[in-house]
Amino acid sequence: MSQTLLVSDVHISADLTRVNAGFMRLLDTLPANCHRVIVLGDLFEVWVGDDFASPTLSAIEAAFKRLTARGVELLFCHGNRDFLMDAGPAGSEPFSARVGGRLMAEHEVIDLHGTPVLLMHGDQLCLDDSAYMAFRAQARSEAWQQGILSQPLEQRVQLAEFWRMQSQAANSNKPENIMDANADEVVRVLTEAHVLTLVHGHTHRPQQHAHLLADEREATRFVLGDWREAEGQAVIAWANDSGIHLEDFRF
Repeated sequence: MSQTLLVSDVHISADLTRVNAGFMRLLDTLPANCHRVIVLGDLFEVWVGDDFASPTLSAIEAAFKRLTARGVELLFCHGNRDFLMDAGPAGSEPFSARVGGRLMAEHEVIDLHGTPVLLMHGDQLCLDDSAYMAFRAQARSEAWQQGILSQPLEQRVQLAEFWRMQSQAANSNKPENIMDANADEVVRVLTEAHVLTLVHGHTHRPQQHAHLLADEREATRFVLGDWREAEGQAVIAWANDSGIHLEDFRF
Protein backbone atom coordinates (compact mmCIF):
# COMPACT_ATOMS: atom_id res chain seq x y z
CA MET A 1 0.00 0.00 0.00
CA SER A 2 1.46 3.34 -1.08
CA GLN A 3 2.11 6.00 1.57
CA THR A 4 2.66 9.76 1.75
CA LEU A 5 4.73 11.42 4.48
CA LEU A 6 3.66 14.88 5.69
CA VAL A 7 5.88 17.04 7.91
CA SER A 8 5.97 20.68 8.96
CA ASP A 9 7.97 23.11 11.08
CA VAL A 10 11.29 21.28 10.96
CA HIS A 11 13.05 24.65 11.37
CA ILE A 12 16.37 23.38 10.05
CA SER A 13 19.23 25.53 11.30
CA ALA A 14 22.97 25.05 11.70
CA ASP A 15 22.63 25.11 15.51
CA LEU A 16 19.86 22.48 15.68
CA THR A 17 22.10 19.49 15.08
CA ARG A 18 19.73 16.93 16.62
CA VAL A 19 16.81 18.10 14.48
CA ASN A 20 18.93 18.15 11.32
CA ALA A 21 20.23 14.64 11.89
CA GLY A 22 16.80 13.32 12.85
CA PHE A 23 15.14 14.75 9.78
CA MET A 24 17.78 13.38 7.42
CA ARG A 25 17.50 9.98 9.09
CA LEU A 26 13.74 10.03 8.50
CA LEU A 27 14.27 10.83 4.82
CA ASP A 28 17.00 8.22 4.39
CA THR A 29 14.96 5.45 6.04
CA LEU A 30 11.61 6.02 4.34
CA PRO A 31 9.84 2.74 3.59
CA ALA A 32 9.93 1.61 -0.02
CA ASN A 33 6.19 2.22 -0.38
CA CYS A 34 6.49 5.93 0.48
CA HIS A 35 6.20 7.62 -2.89
CA ARG A 36 5.57 11.21 -1.84
CA VAL A 37 6.91 13.62 0.81
CA ILE A 38 5.06 16.86 1.54
CA VAL A 39 6.68 19.61 3.62
CA LEU A 40 4.05 22.09 4.84
CA GLY A 41 6.23 25.12 5.48
CA ASP A 42 9.01 26.22 7.82
CA LEU A 43 11.36 23.55 6.58
CA PHE A 44 14.04 26.08 7.47
CA GLU A 45 14.28 28.37 10.47
CA VAL A 46 15.06 31.23 8.09
CA TRP A 47 15.42 31.51 4.33
CA VAL A 48 17.10 34.61 2.96
CA GLY A 49 17.02 33.72 -0.73
CA ASP A 50 17.98 30.91 -3.08
CA ASP A 51 21.55 32.17 -3.37
CA PHE A 52 22.26 31.18 0.25
CA ALA A 53 24.60 28.22 0.79
CA SER A 54 25.90 26.37 3.83
CA PRO A 55 27.11 22.88 4.80
CA THR A 56 23.80 22.23 6.58
CA LEU A 57 21.79 23.22 3.52
CA SER A 58 23.98 21.09 1.25
CA ALA A 59 23.39 18.04 3.44
CA ILE A 60 19.61 18.56 3.42
CA GLU A 61 19.57 19.05 -0.34
CA ALA A 62 21.57 15.86 -0.80
CA ALA A 63 19.03 13.92 1.30
CA PHE A 64 16.15 15.22 -0.83
CA LYS A 65 18.03 14.42 -4.04
CA ARG A 66 18.49 10.83 -2.87
CA LEU A 67 14.70 10.59 -2.64
CA THR A 68 13.96 12.06 -6.05
CA ALA A 69 16.60 9.76 -7.54
CA ARG A 70 14.48 6.81 -6.44
CA GLY A 71 11.27 8.37 -7.76
CA VAL A 72 9.81 9.98 -4.63
CA GLU A 73 7.69 13.07 -5.34
CA LEU A 74 8.61 16.15 -3.28
CA LEU A 75 6.17 18.96 -2.53
CA PHE A 76 6.94 22.09 -0.50
CA CYS A 77 4.93 25.10 0.61
CA HIS A 78 5.96 28.41 2.10
CA GLY A 79 5.95 28.88 5.86
CA ASN A 80 6.18 32.04 7.90
CA ARG A 81 9.93 31.52 8.24
CA ASP A 82 10.87 30.44 4.72
CA PHE A 83 8.45 32.47 2.60
CA LEU A 84 11.37 33.50 0.34
CA MET A 85 11.94 29.91 -0.76
CA ASP A 86 12.21 29.71 -4.56
CA ALA A 87 13.02 33.42 -4.73
CA GLY A 88 16.41 35.01 -5.11
CA PRO A 89 18.64 37.34 -7.10
CA ALA A 90 18.89 36.82 -10.85
CA GLY A 91 20.77 33.66 -11.71
CA SER A 92 20.01 31.76 -8.51
CA GLU A 93 18.37 28.37 -9.00
CA PRO A 94 15.13 27.84 -7.04
CA PHE A 95 15.49 25.51 -4.08
CA SER A 96 12.66 23.19 -5.12
CA ALA A 97 14.16 22.78 -8.60
CA ARG A 98 17.59 22.02 -7.14
CA VAL A 99 16.20 19.03 -5.26
CA GLY A 100 13.73 17.93 -7.94
CA GLY A 101 10.58 19.01 -6.12
CA ARG A 102 7.69 21.41 -6.63
CA LEU A 103 6.63 24.50 -4.70
CA MET A 104 2.91 24.37 -3.96
CA ALA A 105 0.51 27.28 -3.79
CA GLU A 106 -0.14 28.96 -0.42
CA HIS A 107 -3.08 26.58 -0.10
CA GLU A 108 -3.71 23.67 -2.42
CA VAL A 109 -6.04 20.69 -2.64
CA ILE A 110 -4.12 17.46 -3.24
CA ASP A 111 -5.50 13.98 -3.80
CA LEU A 112 -4.13 11.89 -0.95
CA HIS A 113 -4.81 8.26 -1.79
CA GLY A 114 -8.31 8.89 -3.07
CA THR A 115 -9.27 11.70 -0.66
CA PRO A 116 -9.13 15.39 -1.64
CA VAL A 117 -7.22 17.18 1.15
CA LEU A 118 -6.57 20.89 1.64
CA LEU A 119 -2.92 21.54 2.51
CA MET A 120 -1.31 24.74 3.81
CA HIS A 121 1.24 25.97 6.32
CA GLY A 122 -1.50 27.26 8.60
CA ASP A 123 -0.32 30.77 9.46
CA GLN A 124 -3.04 32.18 7.23
CA LEU A 125 -5.61 30.71 9.64
CA CYS A 126 -4.40 32.74 12.63
CA LEU A 127 -6.63 35.75 12.00
CA ASP A 128 -6.76 36.73 15.67
CA ASP A 129 -3.04 37.62 15.60
CA SER A 130 -3.56 40.93 13.82
CA ALA A 131 0.06 42.07 14.16
CA TYR A 132 1.34 38.93 12.45
CA MET A 133 -1.34 39.05 9.76
CA ALA A 134 -0.29 42.61 8.91
CA PHE A 135 3.35 41.49 8.57
CA ARG A 136 2.27 38.48 6.51
CA ALA A 137 0.42 40.67 4.03
CA GLN A 138 3.50 42.86 3.64
CA ALA A 139 5.98 39.99 3.39
CA ARG A 140 4.00 38.21 0.66
CA SER A 141 3.99 41.24 -1.64
CA GLU A 142 6.30 40.99 -4.65
CA ALA A 143 7.59 44.55 -4.25
CA TRP A 144 8.59 43.98 -0.61
CA GLN A 145 10.31 40.69 -1.43
CA GLN A 146 12.25 42.21 -4.30
CA GLY A 147 13.35 45.00 -1.99
CA ILE A 148 14.72 42.46 0.46
CA LEU A 149 16.37 40.31 -2.22
CA SER A 150 18.10 43.32 -3.75
CA GLN A 151 20.20 43.65 -0.59
CA PRO A 152 23.57 41.88 -0.25
CA LEU A 153 23.37 38.32 1.09
CA GLU A 154 25.27 39.16 4.29
CA GLN A 155 22.82 41.95 5.04
CA ARG A 156 19.85 39.64 4.44
CA VAL A 157 21.31 37.09 6.86
CA GLN A 158 21.61 39.77 9.55
CA LEU A 159 18.08 41.00 8.84
CA ALA A 160 16.68 37.48 9.11
CA GLU A 161 18.35 37.00 12.49
CA PHE A 162 16.81 40.27 13.65
CA TRP A 163 13.35 39.09 12.52
CA ARG A 164 13.90 35.80 14.31
CA MET A 165 14.69 37.48 17.64
CA GLN A 166 11.88 40.00 17.18
CA SER A 167 9.38 37.23 16.49
CA GLN A 168 10.44 35.25 19.56
CA ALA A 169 10.12 38.32 21.76
CA ALA A 170 6.72 39.25 20.32
CA ASN A 171 5.32 35.72 20.66
CA SER A 172 6.40 35.51 24.30
CA ASN A 173 4.12 38.45 25.09
CA LYS A 174 1.07 37.32 23.08
CA PRO A 175 -1.92 35.51 24.60
CA GLU A 176 -1.76 31.84 23.59
CA ASN A 177 -5.22 31.82 22.02
CA ILE A 178 -4.50 34.43 19.35
CA MET A 179 -1.66 32.33 17.93
CA ASP A 180 -3.98 29.40 17.20
CA ALA A 181 -6.13 28.83 14.12
CA ASN A 182 -9.38 30.78 14.03
CA ALA A 183 -12.21 28.21 14.02
CA ASP A 184 -14.48 30.24 11.74
CA GLU A 185 -11.64 30.65 9.24
CA VAL A 186 -11.03 26.90 9.30
CA VAL A 187 -14.67 26.29 8.38
CA ARG A 188 -14.51 28.97 5.69
CA VAL A 189 -11.44 27.57 3.92
CA LEU A 190 -12.79 24.01 4.06
CA THR A 191 -16.11 25.14 2.62
CA GLU A 192 -14.44 27.23 -0.09
CA ALA A 193 -12.19 24.33 -1.09
CA HIS A 194 -15.12 21.86 -1.12
CA VAL A 195 -13.25 19.33 1.01
CA LEU A 196 -13.71 17.68 4.40
CA THR A 197 -10.05 17.32 5.37
CA LEU A 198 -7.39 19.92 6.16
CA VAL A 199 -3.74 19.36 7.12
CA HIS A 200 -1.48 22.15 8.32
CA GLY A 201 1.30 23.03 10.74
CA HIS A 202 2.50 26.38 12.12
CA THR A 203 0.70 26.48 15.48
CA HIS A 204 3.02 23.88 17.10
CA ARG A 205 -0.12 22.29 18.61
CA PRO A 206 -0.35 18.85 17.01
CA GLN A 207 -3.78 17.34 17.28
CA GLN A 208 -6.76 16.02 15.32
CA HIS A 209 -9.80 18.32 15.38
CA ALA A 210 -13.41 17.95 14.27
CA HIS A 211 -15.26 20.91 12.68
CA LEU A 212 -18.94 21.12 11.81
CA LEU A 213 -19.67 22.82 8.50
CA ALA A 214 -22.76 24.92 7.81
CA ASP A 215 -24.44 22.00 6.01
CA GLU A 216 -23.92 19.81 9.13
CA ARG A 217 -21.14 17.73 7.58
CA GLU A 218 -18.22 16.96 9.86
CA ALA A 219 -14.75 17.89 8.67
CA THR A 220 -11.39 16.85 10.11
CA ARG A 221 -8.32 19.03 10.66
CA PHE A 222 -4.91 17.48 11.29
CA VAL A 223 -2.25 19.72 12.85
CA LEU A 224 1.37 18.63 12.48
CA GLY A 225 3.93 19.37 15.18
CA ASP A 226 7.19 21.29 15.27
CA TRP A 227 10.53 19.49 15.53
CA ARG A 228 11.90 19.92 19.06
CA GLU A 229 15.65 19.87 19.54
CA ALA A 230 15.66 19.36 23.32
CA GLU A 231 13.03 16.61 23.35
CA GLY A 232 14.10 14.91 20.11
CA GLN A 233 10.46 14.66 19.14
CA ALA A 234 8.07 15.71 16.37
CA VAL A 235 4.53 14.87 15.31
CA ILE A 236 4.38 13.86 11.65
CA ALA A 237 1.64 12.27 9.56
CA TRP A 238 1.30 9.35 7.21
CA ALA A 239 -1.43 9.16 4.58
CA ASN A 240 -2.50 5.96 2.83
CA ASP A 241 -5.65 4.22 1.62
CA SER A 242 -6.94 3.98 5.18
CA GLY A 243 -6.70 7.72 5.85
CA ILE A 244 -4.36 10.17 7.60
CA HIS A 245 -2.63 9.19 10.82
CA LEU A 246 -0.57 11.38 13.17
CA GLU A 247 2.58 9.78 14.56
CA ASP A 248 4.88 10.75 17.40
CA PHE A 249 8.31 10.53 15.79
CA ARG A 250 11.35 10.28 18.06
CA PHE A 251 14.87 11.08 16.93
